[in-house]
This record gives sequence, structure tokens and C-alpha cells, in this order.
Amino acid sequence: MRVAVVGATGNAGTAVLSALHKTPEVDSILAIARRAPDIEKAPYNACDWASIDIGGAVDEDEARADLRAAFDGVDTVIHLAWLIQPNSQRDLLRRVIVLGTAHVAQAAAEAGVGHLIVATSIASYSPDSGGEPRDESWPTGGIPTSHYSVDKATQERFLDDFSLAYPQITVTRIRPALIFQALASSEIQRYFLGDKVPLHLLSKGTPPVLPLPEDLDTIQAVHADDLGTAFAAAVVTRAPGAFNICADDTLTADSVATILGGSRIVRLPTALVRTALAASHKTGMVAMDEGWLDMGVSVPVMDNSRAKTELGWQPQHSAADALRELIDGMVKGTGGHSIPLRARDRDHATIPGTSTPISHGGESNAGQSSTEDGADGEFGRHTDQNADRKLIELYLSDHLTGATAGLERIERMEEAFADTPVFRQISEVADKIRRERALLVQIIDDLGLKRKPYRQALAWLGEHAGRVKLNNRIISRSPMTLVLEAELMRSAVMGKLGGWQALHDNAETMGLDPTIFATLQEEAWQQIATLDEVHEYARRRAFRHDISTFGPQNSEES
Repeated sequence: MRVAVVGATGNAGTAVLSALHKTPEVDSILAIARRAPDIEKAPYNACDWASIDIGGAVDEDEARADLRAAFDGVDTVIHLAWLIQPNSQRDLLRRVIVLGTAHVAQAAAEAGVGHLIVATSIASYSPDSGGEPRDESWPTGGIPTSHYSVDKATQERFLDDFSLAYPQITVTRIRPALIFQALASSEIQRYFLGDKVPLHLLSKGTPPVLPLPEDLDTIQAVHADDLGTAFAAAVVTRAPGAFNICADDTLTADSVATILGGSRIVRLPTALVRTALAASHKTGMVAMDEGWLDMGVSVPVMDNSRAKTELGWQPQHSAADALRELIDGMVKGTGGHSIPLRARDRDHATIPGTSTPISHGGESNAGQSSTEDGADGEFGRHTDQNADRKLIELYLSDHLTGATAGLERIERMEEAFADTPVFRQISEVADKIRRERALLVQIIDDLGLKRKPYRQALAWLGEHAGRVKLNNRIISRSPMTLVLEAELMRSAVMGKLGGWQALHDNAETMGLDPTIFATLQEEAWQQIATLDEVHEYARRRAFRHDISTFGPQNSEES
């Protein structure tokens, strides 16, 4: 059979692809995502791929038409796409979760697909304070103060109506608990905690106390691999209805404290924690809002018996082991080979078409010197003795400063313009710039040079200060902003191109591989061309009242 997976690059999607590859009954897989992963890496390398926006920034007709064409010849559609960030764009989140589900389901019906599997969530359930395990018959009214829960409950209502309107289509609902795996560690940190929570410090020791809200008694989780096998089992059995998917054990305050190394638990009034979380979210210190806490203390404990009986499914990982793997991955900054699953820091220093080591000798000075704090290390052992260390160090440090500012700007664009048809282009450029900055750090370290971090800090501050421009708008976004941001990023990439050219021509002198910088020059030209597309989109609508820059666009407008 042929299976289409919508939302195939995230935490759940990656695990589902892996499980489907191991399922003999599945002959071929069509993977669909707005942004393509590294299709040379598993599990993405054995799929057909399509880039489709299910409704975030295109209108209903275009989304359904693209999906309908993609679903031609498909036996089962698995719908996994959802969005929880940016939190500030409430309409965008609803369009993806609620309307996106409607577009996928309607397109599947129009294409003659016989089986639709949708990932709903534990978040769709109504509040329960009893503590007894609840089966799938528990009401799915959601938690009113959690926008994610409200949207997932609305998604359930749509599926109720869809099942009545299309009785010939088997509809399966998978309701997972929190989904943990090492590959999703950096993604989960970004989406829920944010980059200001220093989880990497857990490698230095156990936190002395673990503050928890007094009403948070249990947390349910499932390892992503177990979730993937549940979806694969649903594909094979074609069982209708809803299925709770969670590990057999639950996480308690004591078990979480043990996993963290024996921290002392401090119980705080839930209202106090909620107020603190709301304030932290509003100031940008934490990515998730207080609604996530409301959901965590209110949802029922799920009973997974039906999945075991009707799907023949058994979890192979405990919730404790899944959380332990997740925390270990957060400490290390672990990630995968898609933009949503990208690793946190230096581990992402890979450029398509290149490989490490970058020096001719295959040896690195990394670790021989503390380049971040300015301590001198051994200059590259394969560097020409006539090379001027101070000038090379200053030049590379200046380009790292520029890369820092450029990355801050493009990531801000990635967040601010997620509801435009050019989000994919912006996000793909951002991913390349992240990789290139990490590679530049690696070059500086391998040569035993100083990074001069105070320069990067000033660049970060300067870029953030530069955002304080009104463009004649105080609350709403100005359509002119995207025009200006695209122009600034094009200029920054042109400056970066000059850096790669200089490094290419002096690579032999520094003992580096010049082919890397030839590849990076080609990448820079491609980024400029992509930013030209972004600029063209923005400039054609920024100065008019009759065409919107943000929100769903039809094919003629975009």
C-alpha cells in the first residue's frame, strides 16, 4: 500500500517514517512538509517528497488542490501537522491545526483515499481531577484556557462531522501523550522552554531544588519510536476510532527528581507558578505560555488498553526512560536532519556537499585552547609559517560577528513571517546561515584562534536594538518590514560571500580545504536568489491597500 504522511519532518513525523519503513505492508511513502529535510539522510531518504502548505499561508482552494493531487493513488493518509509556535500568532496556529486538518481530510475524500489517520492529542480531553485512568470515551472538550487544547478539541469536532459525512472512509484518531525522543531534544527546548533556559548546565551537576506546582501530580509520555509503531499498526489494521497512546508508567514528581539526579522537590501554589510562567512568557524568557500549565494539571490520565487490544500495540519504552533520553539530549543539544529537529549548537556545523575535517591534515586543534575566553592556543599546525595570525584572527572574528548579527535577523524573520507564502524560503536560508556560523566557529577553533565573544555580544545587542523601528506601525506589523528585512539580509549575504571568497583564495595558506569555500560561495549565491524571491513577494504588496502581505494568499496573489 501507499501511505502519505503530512507533517513528516517533526518529532512525530520522523518517528512515523521510521516505523513505516519497517512495515512490510507499506510499499511506498509520500512525505509532505512545508520545509524539506536532508533527503539524503534516514528516515527521509526512502520517501517521495512534496512541499505543501496545508493552510498556514495559502487559501483553502490552493491547499486542497495541492493535497488532492498529491493524494492520487494513496491508500492511507496520516495527518501529523500541527503548530505551537509562534505563540503570538493565534490565528496562524488555528489555521494550521483546525483548518489544516479540514483541508487534508477533504482532499483525501476527493482523492478517493480510503483511510485517514489523524494525530489528535491528550490535550483534546476535558478536565479530570479524579486520577483514575480514562479510556477514549472521556469527553474531548479541551481545556478552555489552553489555546492548543481548544484547537485540538475543535479538531475532534471536525473529525466527528467528517466521519458522519464520509462513512466510506475509515477514520482513526491517535491521541498521544507527550512525545519524547533524543532527536527532538533541541526542538522541544526551543518550542517550550526557549533558548534562555540553560539546560546544558545540567551537565555540570544536579539542580539543588526542583520547584513544581502543587496540582501537577502525574505526567504521561510516550517515546516517539513507540508512537511510530502505533501509527504503523493503525495503517495495517485499519481500525477505526480513537486510541490513547502512552507508556505504561506515569511520571511523578519523585520520578522526575530522580531522573534529574536527586533534586529536592519544592511544591509551590499552582496559581503562583502560573503567574510566574505568564510573566516569563510575556518577557520572552520562556517560550510556552500559562495555558500549557493549565493543560498539564487538568488533563486525565489515559488508559492505553484499547491500543493494545485492537492495534496489537505494546510500548517498548517507559515514560521514565523516554524523559531520561530527552533530558540527556537537551544537555547535549541533540537534533536530527530536518529544520524542526535541528541540533542546538556546534553539532549542526555541516554544509551540504562538504564534510569534516576541514583542515588538510585531518587534525583539529579544537579542545587544545579555550578560544572563547581568549586564551592563546596552537596556531593551525598545517598553516603556512608566513601567515599573519593576528590579521587572520581579526578577519575571522569580524565575519563571526557579522554571522551572529545576520543569524539573529534571519531567525527573527523566520518567526515574524511564518504566516506568509515565503516562510519556507526564509526558513531554509536561516537553516543554512545557522550551519555556516557553526562552521565558522569550527574553523576558528581548529586554527587555535580567539573568537572574541564580546564582539558577537555587541553584534547581538546591535541587531536587537535595530529592531526598534516603527515603520509607521505601533501594534500591527508593517508590510514594509519584510521589504526592508529582505534588503538587509541580501546585503549581509553579499558581505558573507566576500568572506568565503577571501577564505577560498587563502585556504592553502591556512591549511584549509579550498573546496569547502567554493561550495559556500555557491550557497551564498543561492541564498541571494532566494532572498530575491522574498523581496519580490514583499515589494509587490507592501505599498498597496488591496493586497495583504500576511495571512492566506491565493495563487494569483502569491
